Formats: sequence, C-alpha cells, structure tokens
Amino acid sequence: MTDFAITRFEFKRDRVIGDSQVGFDRFHGFALEIKDGAGRVGLGFGHALWDAMPALAQLESTFADNVWPMLDGQAPQTLLHRVSRPRGGNQRDATYDFGEAMQIALWDLAAQQAGLPLADYLGGQRRAVRAYASGLEFHLSDTDFCAFFQDAADVGFTTFKIKLGHADPQWDLHRLELLRKTVGADAGIMIDANEAWSPKQALMRLDMFRRAGFDLIWVEDPILRSDFAGLRALCSAEPWTQINSGEYLDVAGRADLLMSRSCDIINLHGRISEVMRIGWLASEIGLPVALGNTTLETGVHAACALPEAAWMEFAFQNYDHLVDTPVEMRDGFAHVSDRPGLGFALSDDARRLWSAPDPLHETALKTGPVCAPLAALRTQAAAEKTSSNLEEMTQ
Repeated sequence: MTDFAITRFEFKRDRVIGDSQVGFDRFHGFALEIKDGAGRVGLGFGHALWDAMPALAQLESTFADNVWPMLDGQAPQTLLHRVSRPRGGNQRDATYDFGEAMQIALWDLAAQQAGLPLADYLGGQRRAVRAYASGLEFHLSDTDFCAFFQDAADVGFTTFKIKLGHADPQWDLHRLELLRKTVGADAGIMIDANEAWSPKQALMRLDMFRRAGFDLIWVEDPILRSDFAGLRALCSAEPWTQINSGEYLDVAGRADLLMSRSCDIINLHGRISEVMRIGWLASEIGLPVALGNTTLETGVHAACALPEAAWMEFAFQNYDHLVDTPVEMRDGFAHVSDRPGLGFALSDDARRLWSAPDPLHETALKTGPVCAPLAALRTQAAAEKTSSNLEEMTQ
C-alpha cells in the first residue's frame, strides 16, 4: 500500500430513518481510499450517527498519524489475516470509525489484487442472496409508512421488516395491520424491537401478534442483547417464530451468544473479518445467519460466502449515489457484480457534488437523491407494466 485519500460527506437523507430508540435525518460520513503501487484503489466507508464528522483536515491528520503507519508499505492480505491479542489500553477502536472503513477497504483491495469479486475471494459459490425490504421507518407517519412499503412491493420485494417497540402495544399491532393491507397477506414479515421490551413484555406482544394472525419469520432484538437467559426462554416459549439477535454485540459477545444457543438466527454486519469469523462458527453449529444493514450493501459479499446466510437487509438508504455502480437489487435478491473487489468505486459526482471538506451549516445541506437501486427498480417495473399492457392490447 502506497497512499490513501479521504473524502468527507454531509447531506440530508430522503426520510427520517430510525427505530424505537433513535432517529436520524442526516448522513455524516467519509470514504477511505487505500491505493497500491499498481494504481488499484480499495474503498471503505465510515459514518457517524449523531454528529457531523470533523473537518477533512482533522480526519486526514488523525489517520496519517495513528493508522497509516501500520499500513504504509504493507500488503493488505498480511493485515487481514493477522491474529493479534491486544491488551489493556490497546483494546480500543480506531477514531472516527476508521476501523471499519479500513477493514472494508483492505478486503476490497486484496480481492482486486487477486482479480476476483470479493464474494469469490471470501470463498463464496453464489452471486446473489435473498434480500428483504427494511424501512427503518419507526418515525414515519402511517401514510409515509404505507407509501414506502408499497414502493418496495411494487419493485419485487416479497419479504418486509418493520420497526416496532412502541410504548402502546396497539400502535405496534396497527403498524402490522397497515403492512398487511399494503403488501398483502401472503408477504413474509419480520419485526425488530431494538431491545424495547422485557422478556415478559416480548412474550405478551408476540402472543398478541399471533392471535391477530401474524406469522412472523423472526423477531429481532426483542430484549436486551446481554440477556442470554431471556433470549433462550423466548426461543423455547415461541416455537412458531425465530429469535434474531447479535447485531449489537462484539465478536466475543456473538461467540458467547452462539455457544449458549441463545438465538435462532444471528445478525451480523459491518467488519468483514469479524462477520466471516462468526459466520464460520455459526456454520459449524448449523445456525442461520442474517446480514444486517451495511453501508452501500457491502455485506452482500459475506452473505454470498457464508453457507448459513439466507437473508440480507436492504433499507433503501439514499447514499448509493456516492459510488459508480451500486449493488444491484433485482427480483428480491442482492447481486454481486463480476468486477473485482466490492464491484464499485467512488463516483466522480460524489467528489464533485457531494463532498464537504468542512462541516456545513443547516442552510447549506442538500438532500441526497432517491437511492439508485430503487430508481432503477421503479424504471424496470414501469417498463414491464408497459410491455404487459402492450401485449394485452395486441391480443
């Protein structure tokens, strides 16, 4: 590795995204590009949820001083496969989400050097994984909620996840009923409470949903991440659905979750090395894996490489204009391209139109465009409808 570059971004999302605990209407992030001597560029992204990233000059200075020295002149593979045992104060993450951005960029670069799509480089034998439509829609009005999931259904999704966990159980039930009216009674449904309930509350709500006729594929993070006993109890008490957990845990916590058999599905996302390590362990005990949200859907590569990964989350987030060729979403599946590495690069428009070297005032913030996969899928659906109408007219 010979050089790096950072591009800072700040813009408004096209909707408020969030759950029963948090909500956001901005994208604060950066792109990290790591270059090798042959001109290849590995790409990774970091982001912050609440506050804007510091100015670009600060990001570059911090990365140059604290991260780049261990990368400079190294081959990415030597770092990706290295096992270390940090102690004491060394057990800390890199500042400003550099850790995740760096790891994804290194995997991208290593796969490019091997001339393989990252999914293949990770050992995958498929190029697509089933995706479900996730709204992150807790803060939307009922009208916007219905419009969002109608769009998702219209472009080919048949399985949907919604955010529950309201203080009023009837609010949760109302949202489920709205979803069913919008996407149809045959649609697959998952719910995500983001730890809103106690074990007893979770039992009461799940029983209420079942009595109302909702057969759920899974219930995600119904209770606190650390309550393994409670999670095990839910797995036993509700055999008609599956308990999905693990999103909020680190590697050690996810390993403990697996080995204690405290979930039916483990949720993985983020750093590719950690996802693969836990995914391999899950495959050893035959436990299903679900890939949660990953920036720019980079998780599709790990999902295609893990034998137990049956699902990947897709939340229609409007940041994919930052790359030249976003991950393709087609017929309810996320598809890996034939390009080496992640399959995309930072777009020229991202550098020219959307970069923000310094924090922006509220009045200067632009709203990002509708997510590219959704726009493409809408175009495809419209074309298919037109073709169908023409066929009917000629018959």
